[in-house]
Amino acid sequence: MMIRFQAALALTLAFCLPLPSAAQDCPDLSRWIAGQDSRSQVEWLRAAGELDAFLPLCLASAEYFALIGAAWLNGGLLPEAAEALERALLLDPDNGAAQIDYAEALYQQGQLFAAIELNEQTLARADLPANLRPALESRQRQWRGVTRDTTFRGDFLLGYDSNLNGAPDPGQVTLTIAGENILLALGEEFKTLSGPYTNIGFAARHRLLGPDRQHNFSGEVRGRVSNDRNTDLLQFDGRYNFARPRRTGSWQVDSGVRSLAFGGSALFTSADARVRYSISPVLTCRPFFDAATQYQLFHDQSWLNAFDSRLGGGFACPLGNEERSFGNLSFEAALLDSQAIKSDRPGGDRRGWQFAANWQYPLPRGLFRAVLNHTRLEDRESYSPLLDGGAPRWLNRSYALLQYRRGTAINGTPVEVLINLYRQQQDSNIGLFDTSDTTFEVGFSVGF
Repeated sequence: MMIRFQAALALTLAFCLPLPSAAQDCPDLSRWIAGQDSRSQVEWLRAAGELDAFLPLCLASAEYFALIGAAWLNGGLLPEAAEALERALLLDPDNGAAQIDYAEALYQQGQLFAAIELNEQTLARADLPANLRPALESRQRQWRGVTRDTTFRGDFLLGYDSNLNGAPDPGQVTLTIAGENILLALGEEFKTLSGPYTNIGFAARHRLLGPDRQHNFSGEVRGRVSNDRNTDLLQFDGRYNFARPRRTGSWQVDSGVRSLAFGGSALFTSADARVRYSISPVLTCRPFFDAATQYQLFHDQSWLNAFDSRLGGGFACPLGNEERSFGNLSFEAALLDSQAIKSDRPGGDRRGWQFAANWQYPLPRGLFRAVLNHTRLEDRESYSPLLDGGAPRWLNRSYALLQYRRGTAINGTPVEVLINLYRQQQDSNIGLFDTSDTTFEVGFSVGF
């Protein structure tokens, strides 16, 4: 919403457009002031072109720069408008027309808090005409509303999973008894179960912006149901995120609590915290470093409780050039450590590493995303004397996610169509932990 004091020229001329004293050679600007409310964008640009010819004669006129700044602003040329309006305020800090238009230019350039502060200063002026106050107050409320935002989202997806119960690939396991290897067939509950499922989720987020920081609070409940109730999932996730962007570097702190139930019984609850620091771009890529910790509590298997930590870094890079963009690519590597809370955890402490890559590519009608992840973990101690002769276990786990999102609106409500393809493969020296899983989902996400 643009508001200029020139719109009420007859009532506000003394307040908005003080007559220049130093620019005696600057021409009379009244004919460009008249009829501003009815001008189109093209007419504003034409007026700016005409006024530009008088620049050498009006270098000391705040009125001139306020007027040509308004013309550039209404013509859609923000950099030129901001420069002219800033110069008008340097010449005359009390020029009301320049104050209001400069606040609008700042807002349109994304400088929200500078715009709010300048608009607040204008509202505090004792000589503010009464007919302009309601519009300025309305603009102030609108801009302050941007600093607080609460959104809700509902997801509904139909999918097919090749391994609903996370069962191992082999139908039998090799046991080591008295130095001999014996093949033992697994029971029915350990055999792979595939089938369709429904995934339903509900999430809420509250965002609070400050001049140099951002707070995000979010909560999500998600459930997966299928024909086999023993494989149903229910997940709760509550998170807090703090971001402090800077030109030289930006901080992000993220913490949260997650709880997962499987087959109608509570499986585990975790609490985690993460810190990420990004520095100034090197060439075109922005390096970042992060550290994370997590405490895992298994409700019915307390010997699995652990304290995990992660230390890593990577790069986030835009792809392409000014003419064509190929999206953004980020990749990172990290060292992993898992400390057993109890001495009887199978395998004891674990060490490992992780590599991940994430590519997001904007399409004319949507967004394509590809994620690759590989993790290697090694136990410090024997997992079990009955498995693989008591050797320490190692795991290689890889997954790939392909996702397509397309946004649209139905009766003014934002809706996203979602298509997900997920593939996971896990290999181990102990066959009981060899698993694979393929999932395909299609559905939609509704924001309100």
